[in-house]
Amino acid sequence: MPADPPPNLASDTNPIEPPIIDLSDDIELEEQAAFGIKPADMHRYKCRSCDYTYEPTKGDPQSKIAVGVPFEELPESWRCPVCNASQNLFEDVGALGKASGFEENLSYGLGVNAMTPGQKNILIFGAMGAAIALFMSLYLLQ
Repeated sequence: MPADPPPNLASDTNPIEPPIIDLSDDIELEEQAAFGIKPADMHRYKCRSCDYTYEPTKGDPQSKIAVGVPFEELPESWRCPVCNASQNLFEDVGALGKASGFEENLSYGLGVNAMTPGQKNILIFGAMGAAIALFMSLYLLQ
């Protein structure tokens, strides 16, 4: 008996389509990796006039500033894209995701000093929510 030929998958009437995946974030990460950019190393600068934050990991597409250009290397003609303020009105706010505070103080405070501001917010407001829930539950003890 001759062996049956393998099924022809190309002629199937219901082919399975692969899922569509948005890779736009991955492309940005690949571009940053190509430039050797680590967000933890790149300092951000905030405009004191309008609170615009220049992030080197994003660049400034409006002014055609490429991804990975540190604030110190911006051209002299670059100004705030929101309020048109000069570069001397910007202040260093540190790297994204870096714990706030002095480096020598990060080991104190039961580990809380080593937390990023976002983590501290979650801890504080989570504890407040738990405390409110606890006090509200006391009304059920009649």
